[in-house]
Amino acid sequence: MRHAHSVTLSMTRLAAATLAALAMLSACGAKDAAAPAGGPGANLPPPEVGVIVTKFEPVALQTELPARVEPVRVAQVRARVTGVVLKRMFQEGSEVKAGQTLFQIDPAPYQAALSSARANLGKSEANLNQAAALAARYKPLVEANAISKQEYVNVVAAQQQAEADVAAQKAAVQIARINSGYASVQAPIAGRIGRALVTEGALVSATEATQLALIQQTNTVYLNITQSATELLRLRRDAAAAAGAGAGSSSNARAAGAVPVTVLMDDGTELPHKGKLLFSDVTVDPTSGQVTLRAEVPNQDGLLLPGQYVRVRLSQASLPAAIVVPQQAVTRSTQGDTVIVVADGKPAPRPIKIGSQQGTNWIVQGGLKPGEQVVVDGFQKMMVPGAPVKPVPWTAPAGNAAPATASVSR
Repeated sequence: MRHAHSVTLSMTRLAAATLAALAMLSACGAKDAAAPAGGPGANLPPPEVGVIVTKFEPVALQTELPARVEPVRVAQVRARVTGVVLKRMFQEGSEVKAGQTLFQIDPAPYQAALSSARANLGKSEANLNQAAALAARYKPLVEANAISKQEYVNVVAAQQQAEADVAAQKAAVQIARINSGYASVQAPIAGRIGRALVTEGALVSATEATQLALIQQTNTVYLNITQSATELLRLRRDAAAAAGAGAGSSSNARAAGAVPVTVLMDDGTELPHKGKLLFSDVTVDPTSGQVTLRAEVPNQDGLLLPGQYVRVRLSQASLPAAIVVPQQAVTRSTQGDTVIVVADGKPAPRPIKIGSQQGTNWIVQGGLKPGEQVVVDGFQKMMVPGAPVKPVPWTAPAGNAAPATASVSR
């Protein structure tokens, strides 16, 4: 019993010593936790963040609109004489020149008609020569009263009839020559010709004006653009409200021919060459409430096809002074749009009002002033809110600049 009591007492003392050691460790840990930060990581420099300095700059407000491609010139090649098509003399889908022969219609009937007209002309000219000679012989006779005046008048009238007959036969020869020439169907304009609408052996008619082919001039094309009159008015009103009366008058005074037009293909790529705006329709379509705009675009590479659907980006107003920030600098949420502004080396959120998109940038309508530093890069380095940071200039990647598009907030 004494030995058991001794063992129990030893275990009790061991447990007490263990608890005391744990208490000391806990106290040391608490002391270390309460101690101020120190050591090698205590004096790290503030993190660097990329910033831009806001400034006023002129911005062109642009909008994207749907458009249809239309060739500058279109010619329907039609038969002007009746006959059988003997030969097609062009390659379908190729470029043809003005005056190039496209089809050959059987010319035999028209060549025969031309020969007949020429023979009739020769006969009329012979009759004229005979009548003229007779009138010349009768003239001194009538002056000498060797013949009656009535007889001389009849001879002169016969000469005049012969002259009229010669003129009519000359016209008949010209008509026959024209019809014979129409047997060779030629291209009225230069351009790209489509598929042949008739084949060899087909009978074409001049009375029905049978269509043989279609030529479209596509080296330069038109873009027929439609826009809501309400949207056009709103865009100009927004520009005037944001920049004052000067911007409104500037947009109205802009010459239509000076407005550049950028063409966007179905896959979103931009054509390397830009077009120009030609006119805006002076009336609004009462059935659709839209105005019509037309642009002219060079198309030497043939990327734009007649009837193709594209989108165009064009400038219809301008802001003489606006603040532009990169999209990645703006945090958008249901509560509003904010940016991080660095003042006295400390970042702080700032609510702003977004107006329009300019490529990868936003046009700011309110909340920022010129000369402020807006954080664009390095958000992940700002771990502690309000902790000092070191602003460094941020450089935009190449190709980020783009014209402003239509307003996204009203």
